[in-house]
Amino acid sequence: MKKVLALFITIITISTSFATEGMWIPSLIDMFHSDMKTYGLNLSAEQIYSTNSSSLKDAVIQFNGGCTAEIVSDQGLILTNHHCGFDAIQKHSSLENDYLKNGFWAGSKQEELACPWLRVTFVKEIRDVTKDVFKGISDDMSDSEKNKIISKNIKALEKAENKGGSITAKIKPFSLGNEYFMLITEDFNDIRLVGAPPSAIGKYGGDTDNWVWPRHTGDFSVFRIYANGENKSAKHNEANVPFKPAHSLPVSVAPKQKGDFTMVYGFPGSTDQHYVSGKLAWIINKERPARIDMRNHSLNVIKPAMNADDLTRIQYSSKQARIANAWKKWIGQLKGLRELDALGKKRKFEEEYMAKAAERTEWKTKYYNVIGDLNKLQEEGGKYEFARSMFIEYFYVGPEFVKYSFEYYKLANSYEKLEAEGTLDKEVERLQSKSKGFYKNYNREVDHAIFNELTQLYIDYVDPELLPLGIKDTWQKQGDLIFEKSLIMNPEKMAAALEKSPKKAAKKLKKDPALKYATSIYMAFVNKVNAGYRAFADKEEKLMQTYVAGMLEMFPEKNFWADANSTMRITYGKIEGSAPYDGMKYTHYTTIDGIMRKHDESNPDFKLTSRFEELYEAKDFGNYMQDNELWVCFTASNHTTGGNSGSPVIDADGNLIGINFDRSWESTMSDFQFDERRCRNIAVDIRYVLWVIDKYGQAPHLVEEMNIIK
Repeated sequence: MKKVLALFITIITISTSFATEGMWIPSLIDMFHSDMKTYGLNLSAEQIYSTNSSSLKDAVIQFNGGCTAEIVSDQGLILTNHHCGFDAIQKHSSLENDYLKNGFWAGSKQEELACPWLRVTFVKEIRDVTKDVFKGISDDMSDSEKNKIISKNIKALEKAENKGGSITAKIKPFSLGNEYFMLITEDFNDIRLVGAPPSAIGKYGGDTDNWVWPRHTGDFSVFRIYANGENKSAKHNEANVPFKPAHSLPVSVAPKQKGDFTMVYGFPGSTDQHYVSGKLAWIINKERPARIDMRNHSLNVIKPAMNADDLTRIQYSSKQARIANAWKKWIGQLKGLRELDALGKKRKFEEEYMAKAAERTEWKTKYYNVIGDLNKLQEEGGKYEFARSMFIEYFYVGPEFVKYSFEYYKLANSYEKLEAEGTLDKEVERLQSKSKGFYKNYNREVDHAIFNELTQLYIDYVDPELLPLGIKDTWQKQGDLIFEKSLIMNPEKMAAALEKSPKKAAKKLKKDPALKYATSIYMAFVNKVNAGYRAFADKEEKLMQTYVAGMLEMFPEKNFWADANSTMRITYGKIEGSAPYDGMKYTHYTTIDGIMRKHDESNPDFKLTSRFEELYEAKDFGNYMQDNELWVCFTASNHTTGGNSGSPVIDADGNLIGINFDRSWESTMSDFQFDERRCRNIAVDIRYVLWVIDKYGQAPHLVEEMNIIK
């Protein structure tokens, strides 16, 4: 382990040139800062990341655990993507107040809408604790012994740092468990919606343009962090006041040029650059195509229903966006991986790896067989991993009644225990609340159609031995019974039954066809799939740790970076277009003129509001133009992934110039393999954001809060 640590430090230190590939840990800024300067950076390392004074990191926050946001005023005003705030916008929308369709702009702080379910997370410090986590480990120990010591050390280190309150310390593995970092974070829980453009701006292009360049989407929304009178984290309370940040990003409306430095600071979700060829082949040929197929069938039900009815549109907007986002991304991923012969490149590296391992007896003992072992493991255990993927698609993304019905499992099967513990009333209240939230955004006919579409697919894809007994011959009959007779599927009767007698309701629930069906799906996974998958995943994890340790030890000249794991990272590059295919060249920016060229009232993805058209015709673009053009989006060569949505795109002087929201379709394969020639992130230009807020939203007071750099 000590060797691996020393080699990792050597790798970073001796590197003289970093490519734009990589998602770098901010606390290691000194190790790649000089390379950032070669790209044009004007800031010191301390200005980017510091634990002793305010720095850029203090203005970059994780938004509700899955996106990124940035602070842009000394009153806690934050920007993120429209699609990151979409759930909040949807929850506040109704037929009377259709904020999805019409947008929302708070005229004052009193008009801002509370979102008590949201949280933002600040990173206080990132600390390398690898040596402390590995303390007491020796090479002659078994994996079980090592894991016990590592677990014990992690618990002790976290306990020593956690002192209660809103600040927490969590240790996470990096580089497949070859490194460990402690993340000291603070959550704030009083978040309020301040502004959002209509979907005609925030989702302009819809599924048609998603993951595609050229792009014209105003993908942003505005929120505010509130704190108590002492500027500390607090639950939502009307007495709370706007949060005072340690740092907020100045906002630049200065002209941009091709080749300008860009830095994306955020919380990328996950990448898997080290998968062996067997795993990558399984993803390309089996897992991704099946998941795409499942989601395609769902979308073919949801989209026409949304187009036909406004209430259904509001109910399913957020759900449809989540389903479609991954669906289209995966299609692009497969296309890119095949076009770049990712499998061929992976196999070539594996040959190099094994040849290198054969050079020394010590390396051959530790590393020579690991690739073969991983590929063999994938072949033998892949059926469990595939069944798990299909279960996730069906149970969590497919017909909604399945997951929802399973919420009643505890009441039906543990009534006596709940009563004895004194938690029965709490469980009933939970179910009542769950029911209200569920049925607010539920359409029975749509869900029944999804059930009919996806169930046969699920049965066809999964190994028959891993499915619920008899499902193949009974699912249609069960479905008809569920939608006609289930108490759970009748919210009024269910509510009345719980109110009158939870005990009798629990008895009825045991026989309820919806709960029985959901239980059969869930328990088949638990009893037939999960144990096999866990055994497979545990073996894979240990082998992958060894595989990556071999990379670090045997290839000191290569620049390896730790895969994304939802922790704070920095990536850097330049504003630039791309030429992904022969005869095709993309410019690095788009303008408002392109919005009008795409405008098509017959296509929901390209509709515009009358106000937008009026402003365009009047050429009322304020001071937000460059060379008589209003930029809408731009591309840069930053390495991003899911979780970077909402990340600030920062210029050489630390100013906000855009909000990252996507990658080009040709770039989606970068989760597995990055290609500098074609991989580009897409950002909405901050000047377009300001124009929409100021001119379209008639909320200039929000722009006045910001520190505008001209």
